Amino acid sequence: ERAVHTAILTAVISGVVSMLLGIAMAKPALRLLDTPDSIIGLSTLYIRIYFLGTPFFMLYNFGAAILRAIGDTRRPMIYLIISGVVNAILNVIFVMVFKMSVAGVAIATAISQLLSCVMIIATLLKSDTCYKLDIRKICIDKSILKHILRIGVPAGLQSTVITASNALLQSSVNSFGEN
Repeated sequence: ERAVHTAILTAVISGVVSMLLGIAMAKPALRLLDTPDSIIGLSTLYIRIYFLGTPFFMLYNFGAAILRAIGDTRRPMIYLIISGVVNAILNVIFVMVFKMSVAGVAIATAISQLLSCVMIIATLLKSDTCYKLDIRKICIDKSILKHILRIGVPAGLQSTVITASNALLQSSVNSFGEN
């Protein structure tokens, strides 16, 4: 129970911090990747809107990890499939019907992240087991947080290395120009 509540608050905090950093660093990061000037405005807009969904993304991932930890891999997968289908449908609606271009695609992604988050949090709230989420009990348990960080930090560093190598590859591709 303490682990669930610590994980959820950790997800909220890390999601908000990631969102703020992502929004602030969007344009400098794109410059670092040699994004062509002709598309930097739309790219920045996309990334900033995308990062608005980061807290939802983090909550989904932490919540899904809680369910997977107790052996429930089915529901997180179903929620991800549903949100992916909704994302695809909203992409078509926002871009083709409402002519929202890049912003529409980013908004669709943020909405789908919100949807997956709502489904996973609702599951945790409705549970009647040890992983039940009770909003009144959300707090950081320092000893539990240490365990979470002991596992999470190395995994996060691994993910960062992969992301950094993808960024280097993207920078190389960007050097070929807009097309």
